[in-house]
Amino acid sequence: MRKFDGKVALVTGGGRGIGRASALAFAREGAKVAVADVLAEEAGETVKMIYEIKGEAIFIKTDVSLSAEVKHLVDQVIATYGRLDCAHNNAGVLGTSCRMTEYEEAVWDRVMNINLKGVWLCMKYEIPQMAKYGGGAIVNTASTFGLVGSPNRTAYVASKHGIVGLTRAAALEFAKDHIRVNAVCPGVIRTPIIDQAIADDPQREKWLLERHPIGRMGTPADIAEAVVWLCSDASSFVTGILMPVDGGYTAQ
Repeated sequence: MRKFDGKVALVTGGGRGIGRASALAFAREGAKVAVADVLAEEAGETVKMIYEIKGEAIFIKTDVSLSAEVKHLVDQVIATYGRLDCAHNNAGVLGTSCRMTEYEEAVWDRVMNINLKGVWLCMKYEIPQMAKYGGGAIVNTASTFGLVGSPNRTAYVASKHGIVGLTRAAALEFAKDHIRVNAVCPGVIRTPIIDQAIADDPQREKWLLERHPIGRMGTPADIAEAVVWLCSDASSFVTGILMPVDGGYTAQ
């Protein structure tokens, strides 16, 4: 029997990268998957990939920074599948790279609204539905930069530290409702954003590899496996943790 047979999982930012890998991993383990993203074409491809492995999925276009859209997302999951057992709140943006004193207010607001407010809104609407059906498990995507600082990424670092605080607070608040809340903290993951950054500056790849003692960057599948474990019964005594999946980056 697969880990999530009969269960329903929701993944935000499921159109590519970590979110796509997470959606596929849930489907592989038997979950029906709701894929949420603003990127309709990419998310549609994720759904197609799930059906190709004999899974079941739907796409719901969602801007996680907007309360009405997040409420609609969760309502649609319940209307379609009748329950919600697991959620991976993964949607996020990087923002710009510059000194804090030069950061544009509009960019700051966008990063905070998607990365931090978006995770809060998702939990706000996910948790009551999970509680109706006896509990559930939530994993939020933070970052190694939610555990340590980094220059020139002010909004991103602040938003990911905020996710760390949200995760701990929610874990304590809803433990007695049998809802576990954890976070994964990825290191540098080989996604299209990183590929483009390396294409723009080939020296960056060597620099990134040197930051990870394990000798490579992570893959979206590395993070997805951690997410699936944290949502599974195998981690039933685990809540409120911030799991680095970073090849040793934060151990240094």
